[in-house]
Amino acid sequence: MLLLASIGLFFSISGALGVVRMPDVYARIQCTSIVITMGAMPALLAVAVGKGFTSQYAVRALLVAFLLLTLNPAASHALGRAAYKTGIRQWSGAVADEGRDRR
Repeated sequence: MLLLASIGLFFSISGALGVVRMPDVYARIQCTSIVITMGAMPALLAVAVGKGFTSQYAVRALLVAFLLLTLNPAASHALGRAAYKTGIRQWSGAVADEGRDRR
């Protein structure tokens, strides 16, 4: 249980540092989606292991984990698409803007 919580804490801290260091909104969206997935999942699993898989807490933690796994990619995609459609530019050092030709 402590190992899972430590893994979640490590990913949350490293992701928070990544969000601060990333140059544009698109890279920050990617960092936050990884932080949410890899930071929260081990913590939720630690709750399930600590309380027992048949407890009410574990069922709720596993339900939240399932919802994170299914909804997080869609939310990240929607944020990136909204940022792109509103004209937020990429970092000047970005390799390519593949959507520019389709505009």
